[in-house]
Amino acid sequence: MKTKRKIGGHLIRGGAATVLALSVLVGLVMATPRNSAQVRTLTFTERVVYQRAIEEVYWRHRTWPRERHDAKPSLDAVMSHAQIEKKVKDYLRESQALKDQWQRPARNASHNDAGDPITPEQLQTEIDRMAQHTKQPEVLRELFHALGDDPFVIAECLARPALAQRLVRELNDNNWASLTKVAWREHPLQSRVATAGTQAAVTMSATGANYTLPEISAPSAGCIDDTWTPTSLINAPSARNLHTAVWTGSEMIVWGGHFFDGTHHVLNTGGKYNPSTDSWTVTSTANAPSARSTHTVVWTGSEMIVWGGCDAGCNNVVNTGGRYNPGTDAWAATSSSNAPPARSLHTAVWADDQMIVWGGYNNSTNLNTGGRYDPNSDSWTATSTINAPSARRYHTAVSTGTEMIVWAGFDGAATGTGGRYHPNTDSWTATSTTKAPSGRESPTAVWTGSEMIIWGGIDQAGNTFNSGGRYNPNTDNWTATSAANAPSPRYSHTAVWSGSEMIVWGGISTNPFMYFNTGGRYIPDADSWTTTSTTNAPTARYGYTAVWTGSEMIIWGGYSDPTSYVNTGGRYCASGVTATPTPNPTATATPIATLTPTATSTPTATLTPTPTSSPTPTARPTPTPRSRPTPAPRP
Repeated sequence: MKTKRKIGGHLIRGGAATVLALSVLVGLVMATPRNSAQVRTLTFTERVVYQRAIEEVYWRHRTWPRERHDAKPSLDAVMSHAQIEKKVKDYLRESQALKDQWQRPARNASHNDAGDPITPEQLQTEIDRMAQHTKQPEVLRELFHALGDDPFVIAECLARPALAQRLVRELNDNNWASLTKVAWREHPLQSRVATAGTQAAVTMSATGANYTLPEISAPSAGCIDDTWTPTSLINAPSARNLHTAVWTGSEMIVWGGHFFDGTHHVLNTGGKYNPSTDSWTVTSTANAPSARSTHTVVWTGSEMIVWGGCDAGCNNVVNTGGRYNPGTDAWAATSSSNAPPARSLHTAVWADDQMIVWGGYNNSTNLNTGGRYDPNSDSWTATSTINAPSARRYHTAVSTGTEMIVWAGFDGAATGTGGRYHPNTDSWTATSTTKAPSGRESPTAVWTGSEMIIWGGIDQAGNTFNSGGRYNPNTDNWTATSAANAPSPRYSHTAVWSGSEMIVWGGISTNPFMYFNTGGRYIPDADSWTTTSTTNAPTARYGYTAVWTGSEMIIWGGYSDPTSYVNTGGRYCASGVTATPTPNPTATATPIATLTPTATSTPTATLTPTPTSSPTPTARPTPTPRSRPTPAPRP
């Protein structure tokens, strides 16, 4: 007990002391002989120390956008000790609620298995699943090492939180609580979680547990080039399209969206997909923005910012938003003071330490207005309309780091014009139209670090394209992309930049009408295309999202041929490319399993450079009758 009190004393003195305490604690655990027959416990303080070690690994891999002028801060600057404690309390409450529920009689014996308490066998199975199905073996190894490579600690502090949340959600979805005889049967299990005390669960024993540390099956060398692997369905968000997704460096966050079952519905739910454990975690709905689709998101380095969009059926547009912190699972509203007018079908990028929103549709007219949002001051500044591009929707936008480039869209017709917005001077410069691609809507755009590449799209006559162009803002020149071996014409597809290639996938075409699960990889240096494999590829779809992780493209959700919304996805490996990640500007403390009470600062590279912080354009709803086909009900 003296050791535990000493650890608690270190913990409250701040982040550096916490790392020191962790080093001592993990070292002591590793030095202690492990008897699988004995009962082991973890105090609440010990769980908090281990939770901080987990958060340190995730923060070390979080992407700090190149566009940011400030250095990446330490974990302590973005996550307080109280917030780490809350995460521990939350999973202990969920575990206790499950235990309480299981111990109550069930009205229908056939549902007895629905509320099983979390057993050592289940925890061992979860650890084994993580090790066998991890898509980021190097990160999972770091997590195991941060927990002292101790299977008991890994079971309690890594497997238990994931398993508890999954079981709570499954029970709520199955409405098992309504089958019980007790007085609170009309309330979902989540309400039970909210009232479950933590004191009884502060020390959870694992009597007779015989945990073993499995081998991580995935090779250290990473994935196999040009191959697909499905994303986990366990605890995945519900099926949807017209949602958004960002990659944080540690996980993909999916949020919002739309589905149609005879009635239009919009969502304010989401999920975080963690490739290292191949698992989903539900995003909180407390203080989340109102349900919506056709909104935008950007990643700031520590938060996802949601803004704009429309409600069910797109009858109303909004100018509200929210900032989501994945580390604390918490939302904060964005200010509406001086915010741009409500809209959907707009674009947003992260540039010059701000989110820049521009264009879109307000349900009556196209817009060429916008705003710059500063999350540090929670304030908006309008963008100039002098020399701005024509009002439009279905356009694209990329961030160069210091400016935003807008191109294409519908301004009354499919346009091939664009503009460069300079936030430092609040001014616009038109992009050249010489040798620019033909006018189009809903193409994709990626930023390579020196060029914007446009590809695909549809015109007013319903013709789809498999052509594109590379725009160099330094010379204001366009160069056509090769059509040799290019994917078939399409729109409502996605494109990501890998660091040396643009990877295009999915979408739909009009003539003939079809959905795609095909794609291509474009190398601008060689002006050449290679096809992506269709073996084990996700079903053909549109209205999905795609993110780049540094070695893989993850696609998820959407509307899939012939008539269904999906919550499936896939991971496409492009390991043959060089991602050119950028190191963290500041070192972060790395907890290591050692008896030496010294925190070692280790500068590490972020997993993905995220050359453009705007989400890949997705399928857009059609607010007015158009010549383009409508393959599925849309808001």
